[in-house]
Amino acid sequence: MNAKFSKPKGFGEILDHTFRLSKNRFKDFFLIFLILLGPVYLLQALIELAAGVSFFRTVGTGETWFDGIVNSFSGEFTEEGPEVNLVAELGTGLIGLISIILAPIAQAAILFALNHMRKNEEFSVKLVIKEAFSRFWPIIGSSLLFGVIIFGIVFVPIFIFGFAGLFGAVLLEPGVGFVVAGIVLVLAFAVAVAYFLTRWSFYFGAAAIENDAPGLGRSWRLTKKRGWVLLLLFIVFGLIVGIVSSVFELTFGLVLGNSVLYGMIVNVVSLFTSMLFAVGFGVMFLDLKTRHDADDLNEMIDDYNTIQ
Repeated sequence: MNAKFSKPKGFGEILDHTFRLSKNRFKDFFLIFLILLGPVYLLQALIELAAGVSFFRTVGTGETWFDGIVNSFSGEFTEEGPEVNLVAELGTGLIGLISIILAPIAQAAILFALNHMRKNEEFSVKLVIKEAFSRFWPIIGSSLLFGVIIFGIVFVPIFIFGFAGLFGAVLLEPGVGFVVAGIVLVLAFAVAVAYFLTRWSFYFGAAAIENDAPGLGRSWRLTKKRGWVLLLLFIVFGLIVGIVSSVFELTFGLVLGNSVLYGMIVNVVSLFTSMLFAVGFGVMFLDLKTRHDADDLNEMIDDYNTIQ
């Protein structure tokens, strides 16, 4: 087994290992996402061109240059602009649906690649993509179930709390204390939901490389005593992805407007950030496996010594 994967890692070590792997195997990891999602983004660009969106630079109507740039994202081009923009939006929606299906396969391919590295096995991009597709239905099915769980524990309570808050505001004429209590309750609810979703989120690794779909129980066991650390890691990776994406979107958006070229640049950046997050998730999952397998081994040794 690869020494870098064979021992449990701390918070900083997981981040460091993620960035080192992303740098050293950038070509292979990025190529996985490029092969699977690159053609989808290219199709999106062709649909936008066919819908009449400018390739290089798009500026909407407005009294100032900044107003024109902002209006280019709202679809205010000409009198016929909204109709053209509607076609582009429909195409974008279709592309988004395809991406939702293929993105988990790309993430699974990264997991297979990392698992081969963990075992000191050689691999190719073609091999890990093939392995990921071999688990297509368990991955998609488990992801759909996880999506239903997210909807159930996030959006349903939000609807209930929102209705209760509106009802209370109308009948009780709440003061400052009521508002503060509501904010505290919402924050506590958000933290609790994030914690439970973190504990279940590693279903993906179990469904992909352990043939254990839907993998929710396996994820819960793996993340025992590690939930808060993993949640913090997810927050850090989310901040990194959000900052990188925002910088590129803002910078090129101010220059190019909502043009086809702008969309292509944003999509390339999305490939990079998705790759980075997938590597980080893979490192976290394999670290959990190392910890859990080591605990199981220690328990077996203790049981053996007890019998003796």
